[in-house]
Amino acid sequence: MSEMIPADATAADRARTVNDFARSELFDRTFREGMELVEETAAYLDGEGRRDSKLLSRAAALAYAAESMKLTTRLMQIASWLLVQRAVREGDMTAATACEPRYRLNERKIEGEPSHAELPIALIEYLIRSEKLFDRALYLDRRMYLDAPDEVPVNPVLNQLGLLEAAFRN
Repeated sequence: MSEMIPADATAADRARTVNDFARSELFDRTFREGMELVEETAAYLDGEGRRDSKLLSRAAALAYAAESMKLTTRLMQIASWLLVQRAVREGDMTAATACEPRYRLNERKIEGEPSHAELPIALIEYLIRSEKLFDRALYLDRRMYLDAPDEVPVNPVLNQLGLLEAAFRN
């Protein structure tokens, strides 16, 4: 992927960065990893996870249901974001359209410990993997799509140097 978009980036610069990412090996790896995680998680929740949840206490089963909903929601957000990038790659969507807020990832709430001590370790591992993948996708999203600030921040050192130069010129 090309370097981070500077504050004075034009729409053409942003589109180029988005297109470069969509055609990159990094995108290929991230896409594969994301879709594999979606498939693995679905298989777990429909199979072994369903059996595991039936062995839990009532409180743990409720926590399992809540955590599995968070997990599937997070994975669908990741998959949707990855599919938008693939649409850009395949020419089904322009980079400018992909920049629209509705296609961007929202910050995720940082979770603490699992909501119940009895949760199956496999579920916890899927939660951790999905959080790491989401954080990586969010990082990429912010690097590619971050809107330029209204003003370029003033460098205080250069500002002071300019004041000194002006003072000694007079």
